[in-house]
Amino acid sequence: MSAVLAAGTTGATRIDAGAGDYVLVALYFVVVLGIGLLARRRISSSLDFLLSGRSLPAWVTGLAFVSANLGAIELLGQAANGAQFGEQAFHYYWIGAIPAMVFLALVMMPFYYGSKVRSVPEFLGRRFDAKTQRLQGLLFALASVLLAGVNLYAMAIVVNALLGLPTWLAIVLAGVIVLAYTFLGGLSAAIYNEVLQFFVIVATMVPLTLVGLHRVGGWGGLVSKLTDQGSGSMLQAFPGSDLTGITNGVGSTIGVVLGLGFVTSFGYWTTNFTEVQRAFSARSASAAQRTPLIAAFPKVLIALVIIIPGMIAAVLVPGIAALKTGGSSGATYNDAVPLLLDELLPNGFLGVALAGLLAAFMAGMAANVSSFNTVVTYDLWQDWVRPGRDDAHYLRVGRAVTVIGTALAIGTAFIAAGFTNIMDYIQTLFSFFNVPLFAVFVLGLFWKRMTGSAGFWGLVSGTLGAVVVFVLNQTGALALSGQGSSFLGGGVATVVAVLVGWLVSKAGRPKPESELRGLVWSLTPASERAVPREPGVLRSPVVLSVSVLALAGAGYVVFAVV
Repeated sequence: MSAVLAAGTTGATRIDAGAGDYVLVALYFVVVLGIGLLARRRISSSLDFLLSGRSLPAWVTGLAFVSANLGAIELLGQAANGAQFGEQAFHYYWIGAIPAMVFLALVMMPFYYGSKVRSVPEFLGRRFDAKTQRLQGLLFALASVLLAGVNLYAMAIVVNALLGLPTWLAIVLAGVIVLAYTFLGGLSAAIYNEVLQFFVIVATMVPLTLVGLHRVGGWGGLVSKLTDQGSGSMLQAFPGSDLTGITNGVGSTIGVVLGLGFVTSFGYWTTNFTEVQRAFSARSASAAQRTPLIAAFPKVLIALVIIIPGMIAAVLVPGIAALKTGGSSGATYNDAVPLLLDELLPNGFLGVALAGLLAAFMAGMAANVSSFNTVVTYDLWQDWVRPGRDDAHYLRVGRAVTVIGTALAIGTAFIAAGFTNIMDYIQTLFSFFNVPLFAVFVLGLFWKRMTGSAGFWGLVSGTLGAVVVFVLNQTGALALSGQGSSFLGGGVATVVAVLVGWLVSKAGRPKPESELRGLVWSLTPASERAVPREPGVLRSPVVLSVSVLALAGAGYVVFAVV
């Protein structure tokens, strides 16, 4: 932890910004808060505040879907992965996101949207029972504030680098800014700001990538410099041993494809309400189904302007290069993007770039906070603690929970400070909270005999299984470096959750089939599972799915050749 805090408090990563840069950043904050004020006028109910009244078009929800994930996980975490692991980090996009997003659109979204549930825990409540809904509500609330803390800590790194503020003060300041527009405008403010933030982030990272490649002599120059540095493994996507910590090539490839590409990825993208909530706010079932598919196209391409800058930082930024060669450095891999900005961009444009970074972190944190307040308000407060109140009561609760969630995120931001690569922390959280949920969800979706108690105990045991693997790795009983322990933990969580779910179901009695219609695949007629199609080839879910999968596959082919 000390290395990260030192980087954030000693000025080692201070960005040399000018007055014009500060003006641009301040102007951006004015626009963000203005969107919150405008969105506030449309809020008349808790559904407006928490789910945008289910009124948004597919292109808006699609961009918000990808932008909600384009926070610290992308900008700092994945650039850190690029600096540390090189092309192996592409797996988080092309294997670790796209297939799961397609599965969400084609298989799961018709059930989500068709059931008219307001959250993923509410769907579990209908499929299983109230105790499973409440357990998942509590687990999701905990995961949300921990992940919001990651985005908040990452934002604090940039605020610290920009203003030289102490880390604790930067964290509090960043949290207050996000709270302001989320409290004012609810999910609509978060989503429209996410759309704006998407374009600001792209406007930042594309020039940074191009300028960086020019500085190192193009792609060929980057390859040559990494090879001379002794980092040749960064230029090989497979077997990905640096990423997984598994030295055996076959075992590492299996870890990437199954551990990341199936277990962790499907657990995150298909059941994480922070992402799925964006599709829930779409104005129709067709728009909801297209939401993750629309998001998948920029997701494929955004990898290039996140991972490659990290690789450039590994040879161009002295502090990151020192880490790669085993030298002493006051920086960490998390500092790759801020330091690269300072290295490459002149004053004036630096302000745009800094606004882009801050946009990314606000998008990520706002996504976590807005999903947190929905689950706590609907699944825990309305359905459990205080049922039967008028809607105005739940609107007030939703706003109060937004404040509470932000305060909790400020506290958990300091946990993220203990990881020199925050993706290690992120993947650990996914193995705890998302993977067991996916195992239980899919088993219940395709097996009609799964009981309510089986859902509850499968969720409990799967979560504990992942925690045990983490503890064993932390205490030295296992010796997996990189993110290998998270992949293993996800695999253990899946097996344990499914096994326990099956055993408990054998000893119990499932719900009557009449109650499972619309919740179980085999009991839902094809006519009900079908989503009404809108005219146009580009609105066809099949065409979009095949196209984006082919695009992801082409990425591996291109980098294998070059």
